[in-house]
Amino acid sequence: MTETQIDAAEAAAGSAYWKRNLVISLAGSFTTIVAMTLLLPFLPLYVAELGVSEHAAIVQWSGIAYGATFFAAAIVAPLWGRLGDIYGRKLMLVRASFGMTIAISLMGMAENVWQLVALRLFVGLAGGYASGSMVLVATQTPKDRSAWALGVLSSGIMAGNLVGPLIGGALPPIIGIRGTFLAAGGVIFFAFLATALMIKEEKSPARRQATKTSGGWRAIPDKGPVVAMLATGLLLMLANMSIEPIIAVYVAQLVEDQGRVTMTAGIVMSATALGSILSASRLGKLADRIGHWPVIAGALAVAALLLIPQAFVTNSLQLIALRFVMGIALGGLLPCIAAVIRHSVPDRAAGSILGYSISTQYVGQVAGPVLGGFVGGHIGMRAVFLATCALLLAGAAYAWMARPRAS
Repeated sequence: MTETQIDAAEAAAGSAYWKRNLVISLAGSFTTIVAMTLLLPFLPLYVAELGVSEHAAIVQWSGIAYGATFFAAAIVAPLWGRLGDIYGRKLMLVRASFGMTIAISLMGMAENVWQLVALRLFVGLAGGYASGSMVLVATQTPKDRSAWALGVLSSGIMAGNLVGPLIGGALPPIIGIRGTFLAAGGVIFFAFLATALMIKEEKSPARRQATKTSGGWRAIPDKGPVVAMLATGLLLMLANMSIEPIIAVYVAQLVEDQGRVTMTAGIVMSATALGSILSASRLGKLADRIGHWPVIAGALAVAALLLIPQAFVTNSLQLIALRFVMGIALGGLLPCIAAVIRHSVPDRAAGSILGYSISTQYVGQVAGPVLGGFVGGHIGMRAVFLATCALLLAGAAYAWMARPRAS
């Protein structure tokens, strides 16, 4: 058999342990994401506790500390993906969970804000459990079940993003901020043990080939679909995050009781994620049946159209409902992006290319709030929704044109 035939056969059959690996990856991704996001409610308080006194400085250092993790992760994601192609994806998960156990536990022992920022950087550099799980599941699951499995994993990751801040708001009054970090480190340690002892990865001919040949872009026979998926991942995160800087101000215009602005804004932000959690596995299953490209283009187009009425809502319930439905539409994108990349590149390069995909998503996560804040501040808040709508429609058209004609 040729190398391409070997890759195709492996993708179709998957690993004998793929179901067990999916369960452990789901649990590990959920717990590590919770640990990474639980500091959101109390981060400014912790920065102040570490000696920063002025209000502006507290806000600035909080932003630096939070963004440091994602900045570092965006840089190293392709590297960890490439090393996973060569040495195994399980090893990358073991490395990430052990590194995060140490870093997050040490955050509870930080003595100044510089140490906190350094540890947040280290989490980004050493972490990447959730993104590594996407690679493992994508490469271990049978081809005809891959989008469904990735949808289940995506639901767990998004659930972690929802639950993390809730736990971060509840635990510090009980065990203190430093105790919360230590508890989070302990939970990730259990994820480390489960990963090391229970995930099974079979060494494939493609892994042996990866040690001898160059991976990355040179290994991709048709780069068009991959480039389209990188752009789609960026647009997905940009669409999700563009409203973040203006949401509280926008909600303030929709509610009469200004004391409810913060709570309502939180519900609006959570509505999109909740919709995605509920739809990710179902849209993934649909993509396995009818193909990934119709789901990708359709999801982008529907989400784009739903942004138009969001610009003209007259009360907060309308906005919450529209963000929820938009989340349902977007829920299938992450699993479909990973599945298309997985099936468009040789197995020896899957990890590094999926790493590039994670990096572009982080770029969208950073660019979304920046662009949303700029457009909202200089043009108007409705313009944020309409501009994002135009970008998503362009992305839907591009994805449809980039699809392989044989699919």
